[in-house]
Amino acid sequence: MSKKGRKQTETGREVHVPCKRAKVEASCPSSPMNYDSPDSVFESLIFPIEEEKFFKEYWEQKPLLIQRDDPSVAAYYQSLFQLMDLKELSSQGLYYGRDVNICRCVNGKKKILNKDGKVNYMQLKRDFDQKKATIQFHQPQRFKDELWRIQEKLECYFGSLVGSNVYITPPGSQGLPPHYDDVEVFILQLEGEKHWRLYKPTVHLAREYNVESEDYIGNPTHEFILKPGDLLYFPRGTIHQADTPLGGSYSTHVTISTYQNNSWGDFLLDAIPGLVFDTAKENVDLRTSIPRQLLMQVDIADSTRRLSSFLRSLADRLENTKELRSSDMKKDFIMNRLPPFLGNSSDPLAPGGKLPKLDSKIRLRFKDHAIITVEPDQDNSEELRKEMVYVYHSLKNRRERHMMGNEDDDTSEEGISETHGLRFPLSHMDALKQIWRSATVAVKELSLKSDVEKENLVLSLWAECLIELCPSSTRK
Repeated sequence: MSKKGRKQTETGREVHVPCKRAKVEASCPSSPMNYDSPDSVFESLIFPIEEEKFFKEYWEQKPLLIQRDDPSVAAYYQSLFQLMDLKELSSQGLYYGRDVNICRCVNGKKKILNKDGKVNYMQLKRDFDQKKATIQFHQPQRFKDELWRIQEKLECYFGSLVGSNVYITPPGSQGLPPHYDDVEVFILQLEGEKHWRLYKPTVHLAREYNVESEDYIGNPTHEFILKPGDLLYFPRGTIHQADTPLGGSYSTHVTISTYQNNSWGDFLLDAIPGLVFDTAKENVDLRTSIPRQLLMQVDIADSTRRLSSFLRSLADRLENTKELRSSDMKKDFIMNRLPPFLGNSSDPLAPGGKLPKLDSKIRLRFKDHAIITVEPDQDNSEELRKEMVYVYHSLKNRRERHMMGNEDDDTSEEGISETHGLRFPLSHMDALKQIWRSATVAVKELSLKSDVEKENLVLSLWAECLIELCPSSTRK
């Protein structure tokens, strides 16, 4: 999932701007989630299915339905988000379109019932009760700590942005028409029951959202009722629709979705330009001019043969390349993901412990939240810019902006999100790799020429909260 503001929703292509953070938390029942590691969080999410079985049999292949009938899991799921949470949130400032959509499926089409401006809870509840409208609440992890905690760990696990949306639908109603999405979806049923119908994809692993007519999708391949504590997964491209059964309570579920624009095709689009650029430095054939008037021709068969030859040479080079540039996808992910979940503390992250020195041993603090890239010097306006090493991190990202677009105080005049990180000479790459690849490393053993360079490197990383002293060093 890439490009900030491209929300992973079941609604289409609406871009929203962020709002001020409003904190809403209730007492949380005992959690079935194991937060020891990103792996353990995902394993708890899909329990009792084993991780290996999930990726071998279900991931990007077919839906998975887990019906648990476990009161403790149901109580925990209900604590993640409830209809009553919207009352407190509305009083702190929610806006239609940005934070909340009101919609209903009418004759196979989605009808938006949004008002203008701020959300008034009493009006919202009237539309819910009287118009049988579905309430879609965007990115609840901005307000609910437990969802922040889950999604932050899942972003570490997948290496991809993970967004969420809450859907609250009254009995005897349906919010959205049959459609498919461009994300992998995990649905957690929080309150009430929801009747689901899934259909065979018309576009396998779809790259875009699309509404499908019920006249053309055939009979459901899966039909079932989700109850609190149940989980449903289906791959992108899976056609689906859901309604709340008549005669019961309203339904609340949260969709946790990921892997938008995160395919091999996307990675190739990101990596090939750098590969061509590096290869052209050494291969004079790539630097020769294209034929005269090539761009004006209709038939370019001769040129495609030449391009095929270049692509084969690039493939040969790729076979022997240990490092591949993929800066844009990496930066997009690290700039727009959630910051680390730090418990109940609202204080900004600060450097921990004593200053590192030459005789210190150090270790990374947030390895999953930092990346290393090699790029042209961004602070040098000269035509021939030398390459530098950049360390980007998400430690200072703002939770309230997660998946909400880029119109915010921290964007540049061009509308590009500001990055957080450090810049080093290319000669520092080996030392940085030592730190990233080792559980602990002695400062004096870093692969740099001088002790001054070693100390300056670790001081820079320490000041950004990226490293800390090992316990053995702090006792000296």
